[in-house]
Amino acid sequence: MTQASSIPTQNEEPRAIRTPIDGIIVAVANRVGGSKAKEVERFLKFASVGTLGAMIDLGTSLILLKLIFDPRDTLQYLTAATISFVAAVMSNFFWNRYWTYPDSRSRSIQRQLIQFAIVSVSGWAGRTIWLRTTKSLFEKAVTRMAAYSSLQIDEVTTALIGGMIAILIGIFVVMIWNFFVNRYWTYNDID
Repeated sequence: MTQASSIPTQNEEPRAIRTPIDGIIVAVANRVGGSKAKEVERFLKFASVGTLGAMIDLGTSLILLKLIFDPRDTLQYLTAATISFVAAVMSNFFWNRYWTYPDSRSRSIQRQLIQFAIVSVSGWAGRTIWLRTTKSLFEKAVTRMAAYSSLQIDEVTTALIGGMIAILIGIFVVMIWNFFVNRYWTYNDID
């Protein structure tokens, strides 16, 4: 008895991961996408993957900043943010390759991973500049809001909340960058 190969032949569609939200995504894409329904479907899947990546990124950052790193120290804060970013990027690459763009397999996984990594490192660099620039502004805003509402928040908590707000906004901006650059460079071998 022979086992069926999991490698698609030239006439066969590559296998994609199926998820419980596929039907909803396809229905929404068909309803609002018109002639671009497939591209809308890809964007919705990419955004879903990005949402998962954001949860990984924020969750990992929060755990690292609460348990290991001091959120008041800029180098430690940026180190935690970088570790969490890498964890999210690894998840995002897997899900984008096998769920968002399953028909993009004309290139080797190594080549796509390198291209995805280049895009991600560019996003990470921009995000790091953003975090370094805005974290203290968000900390000041948290301090003002706490004082206005007569809350007592310590320095560590203020740094943690301000830092997490900066990361959340940075995630959104980098997601837009990553979608367009990956779609038209890393995964440009699909219609």
